[in-house]
Amino acid sequence: MKQCLICLAILEEQLNFMDLLLLKRKENDICQECLNSFEEIPEEHCPTCYKAGDKKLCKDCQYWQERGLEVAHKSLYTYNKAMKDYFSRYKFQGDYLLRNVFALSLRKELKNFQSYTILSIPLSESKMRKRGFNQVSGLLEAAQIPYQEILKKKESQTQSSKDRKERLENTGNFYMIENTKIPKKILLVDDIYTTGATLQDAKLTLFENGAKEIMTFSLAR
Repeated sequence: MKQCLICLAILEEQLNFMDLLLLKRKENDICQECLNSFEEIPEEHCPTCYKAGDKKLCKDCQYWQERGLEVAHKSLYTYNKAMKDYFSRYKFQGDYLLRNVFALSLRKELKNFQSYTILSIPLSESKMRKRGFNQVSGLLEAAQIPYQEILKKKESQTQSSKDRKERLENTGNFYMIENTKIPKKILLVDDIYTTGATLQDAKLTLFENGAKEIMTFSLAR
């Protein structure tokens, strides 16, 4: 018997005629009730970063545009209570099985970026040792999405411990792995988009090393 990774309820597998004919199992690691607790980004969202609530440019994107920095971002879900609880268990309590919860939705969405080389945002060495895994890489691997790691993260204060102003002004935290080739088209993936500072900082490093086109993506916004 298979259980929901969130609430541990028994999952009932529902197969249609074609599934049975092709002996195909449907992947399902989360029950419908738990899935419904995650809120997809609504139609009313910032056109450049997908922040929910308004179709106008949000304050964060205005901040970046005023500094001559482009925002071309997409997210799947809002950072609501269910998503916050999910990341508390997955990211901070180390429940690595939870990397599978969004595998289907990520695989479906990232198929739209097949012409891009996907890069994951790295962790610093100390945080990697403490956590034992990179939560972004875990999400991509669960979704069976090929990706590359060509960036390294310097040791610095965590973003979650900074206020909004400190996050926006926090730069110079990434560097390139030696002798790596810069892809022509890059999709830079993170787990959560808050102000966009982490992704903008990583983009700056990539552009300084010859990148030409970069889009960004996160599971939650």
